[in-house]
Amino acid sequence: MTAREINRFFLLACAPFIGMLVWLFSFGFALEMPELVFPSALQPFSVSEQAVRIDQNLEVAKGNAIATRGTIEKFFQLYEESNKEMNAMVKQAVAQAGRPAQIFDNRLAGELGKPIRTVTSGNIDLRLYQFSDPNYKGYALKVEMKSDHAVKMTLGKDKVGGSETTLAAANRYGAIAGINAGGFADSEDGKRYPLSTTMLDGKYVYGFEPTFDDLAFIGLSKDRKLIGGKFARQSDLDKLNPSFGATFVPVLLKGGQKQAIPSKWLNSPRRAPRTVVGNFGNNQLLFVVADGYNERGSSGATLAELQDKLARMRVIDAYNLDGGGSTSLVFEGKVVNKPSDGQLRSLPTHFLFFK
Repeated sequence: MTAREINRFFLLACAPFIGMLVWLFSFGFALEMPELVFPSALQPFSVSEQAVRIDQNLEVAKGNAIATRGTIEKFFQLYEESNKEMNAMVKQAVAQAGRPAQIFDNRLAGELGKPIRTVTSGNIDLRLYQFSDPNYKGYALKVEMKSDHAVKMTLGKDKVGGSETTLAAANRYGAIAGINAGGFADSEDGKRYPLSTTMLDGKYVYGFEPTFDDLAFIGLSKDRKLIGGKFARQSDLDKLNPSFGATFVPVLLKGGQKQAIPSKWLNSPRRAPRTVVGNFGNNQLLFVVADGYNERGSSGATLAELQDKLARMRVIDAYNLDGGGSTSLVFEGKVVNKPSDGQLRSLPTHFLFFK
């Protein structure tokens, strides 16, 4: 295709548009372009106005910050005041909580003096006292049990009919202290059996025997509380959930009230070495041992004297354990009292205390 032919082709192709433009201009047609509208973000702005607005915002933020700071300062001031008041309340509560224990210790000190030995552990607290009354001398052992392993009763050489001294039992078991328990009866073949109803590890050693001749069962329940008294039926004793216990006579206090002492035990013998046990309202135990040089009634304490002593210390329940030559108190591997036999007696039951 020649140049002339190409020019002719484009002229023919553009002819309609050229004709349309000529027609529009001949009629005075005006083409208006739409006005450009900028978004607000792109609108022209004044730097000074923005600076004023920013300054105003900063002043508001500053005011808010000052107000917030004041609130925080007041909060911490109130916190410090509350903390001081709380600490004072805690100190007062601790002091108030310690008052009953202090009153309790002061009451014991007034009757027994200060402890001569103490043992404290997570298992048990023991306080050993030595006292002197007008008619006799003796010892007291206060026991606070903190666990189920603090106290147990044992049979002599761990068998029915066996016997051993309290010191031998304590040494064999590794006990920190020990006291004689219930009475006994000797057989013709030389064996020594626990008297009447006896329990060990929650079981009857040889069955339940109804109370006779003013005998009383004395032991601990499975929740570490002193239990005891006269029982005509096994079901009545079982209700107390006994863990262990032995038997002797008589009952001295019940519910803080003095119990009548059978005439036989008032005068036969009148005075003797004694071992008694009682409990306080806080379930701590108190064992009292009276020294005496014989069993003929001329030395030691009367049951009435011990009953009065326990009542003055506000003991709740109290029972007489085996006495005379059986009275035994050992502490930290040594014999504390002066046995009337001149030496410790072999016994079938012992209360042992563990550190």
